[in-house]
Amino acid sequence: MIFSTYWFLVAVAIFLPLYFFVKNPRVRFAALIAFCMIFHTHFAGPAGVVPIIILGVITYLTARTRNPLACAASIILCVAALCFYKYTSFFVSELLAHIHPVLATQASKQASALLPAAPPLAISFFAFEFIHYLYEVRRGGEPIKNVFDFAQFTLFFPSLVAGPIKRYSDFIPSLHRGLHSANAHDVLHGFYRVMGGFFKKAVIADNLTLYITATTPRFASLSLGERWLFVAAIALRIYFDFSGYTDMAIGLARMTGVRLPQNFNWPYVAQNIQDFWQRWHISLSSWIRDYVYIPLGGSRKGLLRKVANGILAFALCGLWHGAAWNFLLWGLYHGCGLAVCSSYRKVLGPVGAFMGGFFDRIPMASWAVTMVFVSVGWLLFFYPTEQAWSMARLLFVSAL
Repeated sequence: MIFSTYWFLVAVAIFLPLYFFVKNPRVRFAALIAFCMIFHTHFAGPAGVVPIIILGVITYLTARTRNPLACAASIILCVAALCFYKYTSFFVSELLAHIHPVLATQASKQASALLPAAPPLAISFFAFEFIHYLYEVRRGGEPIKNVFDFAQFTLFFPSLVAGPIKRYSDFIPSLHRGLHSANAHDVLHGFYRVMGGFFKKAVIADNLTLYITATTPRFASLSLGERWLFVAAIALRIYFDFSGYTDMAIGLARMTGVRLPQNFNWPYVAQNIQDFWQRWHISLSSWIRDYVYIPLGGSRKGLLRKVANGILAFALCGLWHGAAWNFLLWGLYHGCGLAVCSSYRKVLGPVGAFMGGFFDRIPMASWAVTMVFVSVGWLLFFYPTEQAWSMARLLFVSAL
C-alpha cells in the first residue's frame, strides 16, 4: 500500500505543513504540482511516467482544439494505450494462442520487447479520466485552458493510484477553492478520514486476508455454515480494503482543501443489484454508465438491446479490474444480474409482478438475495475461474 510506505509518510509530512502554512494560492499550487510530479515519478518510474506524459500532452492539446474528430481520435488512442499496456499479454496468451499458436509465439516475443515489466502505474485511472475529459469536450464542454490545471487533474496524488475517478468539471473548481481556502477544519476532517481508512485497510482488511489465506486450502472441509462465513469474510475484506484506500485518498485530498467524490455508500445494505451498484465504487459505476452504457444506446432501443448493452458494459467493467478470465466472468455475472433485476417484473408478467410485490413487502428477503448474489460473485473476483466455480458449488452442496 503506497500510502503506508516510509517514503510517502516522510514526504507528505513535509509537504502538508508547507501547503497549509503558506497561504499564497500560487505558492500552494506550485508546491502541490511539484509534490504530485515527485510522487508519480517515484512510484511509477520512467517506464510509467513517459507514456502518461505523452497521453496527457495529446489529450490536452486535442481538447484545446475542440475538434470532434480530433477528440474522437484521442479517445481511441487512450483506449488503445490501455489495451496495449494492460491486455496485450492476456490477449496473446489466452486468445491468440488458441487460434494461431505460431503467430501467438511471435506476438509474445514482440510484446515482451515493447512492454515494460508491469503496466504504467494507474494506467486504468489515467485512461478513464482522459476519455471522460475528451468525451465531455467533444460534447461541447469547456476544455481546461491552463496547462498546470490540466497537470493537476492528471497527477493529483491522492486519487492517482486507486481513485476515485475524477470528473474535471467538479475537480478544477474544488482545486481552486482548496488553494484559496484550505483551513484547519479541512486538515482535521481529512486526518480523521485518513485514520479511518487506514484502520479499515491495515487492521480489518489485512487481518481478514490472513484468515482467508489460511482457510482457503481447507475450504472443502469446512461445514456449510463455515463456508458461508468464509465467503462473508471475503466480501468484508474486499470492501474494507478498497473503501479504506479510498477513504485515505479522500482524506488526503481534503487536507489540501480538495473534495473528491464519494466512492462507497454502505453497499452491503443494498436492496437489489441496481442499488448495490449505485453504492459500490460509485465513480466507476457512474463512469461505465455515462461513457459505455449510454453511448451504446442504454435502455432507449428496446429490452434486448438494453440487456445486451448492460452485459457488455459490465464485461468491460470486469476487465478494467484485471486482465484475467475471472474478472471478465465477474463482470458478465453482474451484467446478467443487473439485466434480471431491471427486467424480471416485465418479462415474467404475473409471476414477475408477484415476485416484485413480495420483495417490496419483505425488504429483508430482497436484501438477502442481493447479498447472496454479490457474495458468491466475489469468489470469481478473488480466485481463478475453476477454483471459484468449485468453491461456489460447495456453498450449495447440501441442497444438491
